[in-house]
Amino acid sequence: MTTAVAITLGTLLLVVILMTVLRLSPDLVLLGALTMLLIVGVVETSDALSGFSNEGLITVAVLFVVADGLNRTGSLAFLGRQLLGTPNGMQSAQVRTMLPTAFLSAFLNNTPVVVLMIPIITDWARKFRLSVSHLLMPLSFAAILGGMCTLIGTSTTMVVNGDLPPEYQLGMFDIAWVGVPILVVGLIYLAVCTRFLLPDRQESFDELQDPREYTTEMMVTKGSPLIGQTIEEAGLRQLPGMYLMEIDRRNHVMAAVAPNTQLEQDDRLVFVGIVESVVDLQKIRGLQPATDQTFKLTSRREDRLLVEAVVSNSYPYLRMSIRESRFRSRYNAAVIAVARHGQRIRKKIGDIELQVGDTLLLEAHDTFLEQHRNSRHFFLVSAIEESEPQRHELAWVARGILLLMVAVVSLGILSILKAAMLAAGLMIITRCTRGSFARRAIDLKVLVVMAAGLGIGRAMISSGTDDFLAEKLTAIVGKNPYVMLAMIYVLTMVLTNLITAKAAALLMLPVAVATAGTLTVDLMPFAIAVMVSAAASFASPIGYQTNLIIYGPGGYKSNDFLRLGGPLSILCMIVTVIVAPMVWEF
Repeated sequence: MTTAVAITLGTLLLVVILMTVLRLSPDLVLLGALTMLLIVGVVETSDALSGFSNEGLITVAVLFVVADGLNRTGSLAFLGRQLLGTPNGMQSAQVRTMLPTAFLSAFLNNTPVVVLMIPIITDWARKFRLSVSHLLMPLSFAAILGGMCTLIGTSTTMVVNGDLPPEYQLGMFDIAWVGVPILVVGLIYLAVCTRFLLPDRQESFDELQDPREYTTEMMVTKGSPLIGQTIEEAGLRQLPGMYLMEIDRRNHVMAAVAPNTQLEQDDRLVFVGIVESVVDLQKIRGLQPATDQTFKLTSRREDRLLVEAVVSNSYPYLRMSIRESRFRSRYNAAVIAVARHGQRIRKKIGDIELQVGDTLLLEAHDTFLEQHRNSRHFFLVSAIEESEPQRHELAWVARGILLLMVAVVSLGILSILKAAMLAAGLMIITRCTRGSFARRAIDLKVLVVMAAGLGIGRAMISSGTDDFLAEKLTAIVGKNPYVMLAMIYVLTMVLTNLITAKAAALLMLPVAVATAGTLTVDLMPFAIAVMVSAAASFASPIGYQTNLIIYGPGGYKSNDFLRLGGPLSILCMIVTVIVAPMVWEF
């Protein structure tokens, strides 16, 4: 063992300890490890920084913008609601949850798909009295499984593919030869075994619910797709954290709203609920704040956001109604909801007389924050994250751009990077998203993990660590390529559940390449094994970001992932070891 190999192995061991035991952030750990290897001379500067120019990494960054355009137009949420339908039981509900999620994840990064589907699934589960904990983990696992069916489904697959020699790089659907069988086996397993292996956990939302309830009014707009639907069909009967209190129809108040009540144009719906649910209401196509003040604001609606402000004792218009105080004209902001010490306010928004301590939910331009953050009129002014109104009228444009991107890649007209850059540019040009939003959508932590991991991979190659490990593995398990393929898969799988998918993939890829060279067999089965095992992170909540996302809302414990995800990981390994050599012969 040379000094360079020893330093590299020691650094890798330190990375595993810091990320597994101390739970330090992967981006900081990997960047620190790369810095150490660079300083001691194990890797040259050009190799260490080569990851930042990796084509797969740039593609991932650009696809964040594409996903943001789909998110801000409500394209994915609309598709999710359309595809769920009415379940006949828990097993039916799980299948209806997993199929659209897997399909969407095949063409989009699975993280935003899960983020968008969680409130839809939660609402849907409450509506049909289903266990959320029996739906959210299958949701995350289905997103992971669907992401393995195309090259763009997971960022892990893209960055590993970008690090392969040009003659081995995959096309858009090449990985589907393995991904689709894994998807079929995985979905059948989840549909059959989830109810036996996964306990019914209490949903944490009920325990942590925000006691501050807002009263808000929403209006059914002209041409709304909700017109003619019943309250139940429109999904407005049992919203998570919110309920429909009454409907004002042509000045006739319907206090006890039956679920079969049909909605009409210009209906004013009065809701009571927490702030997150008010934000969700803003995203439902065909609903908008009922106060006519929103139409008179000077800024365009797509340039606004929601802001919370608490009325202070220096507010000059106490005991005056919102309409009498001309709130919109004075502050260039429209009050769309009011919360008052847990009391239910049975008045229209414009008729509410504000009191000290009232919390207002405002629709305003972001300059409102700068102008009134230190105002004596309000105790507290803060923005609600991701509360910008969605541009539903552009949903068809965003979907068209996504289909165009997939088509030009599938037909070989453009590379994935070029197609993704074209799609991202079109999303900004057509106003499906804006430049400021696009910059915020790019997750720098993910990119740093990828770039640093690629740099460490280069260090493993330049130091000979990859050959050293390959020789040791060969000495342990022999030269049977099937056994070695299974060993590479298992090692990557273990690392994935300990130190995240991307880090595991980028650290194991050089070992897989060296192993194929030692056995003098084709590289592709081993590359596919690394791609699949790194992406198939089911046995722990920290291995993949979608598992972390559903961990809290589902009320899960860490061993729940091992209980349901452990057998699924083994199934994925068996399918990969059997199918990969059939498609790409040794």
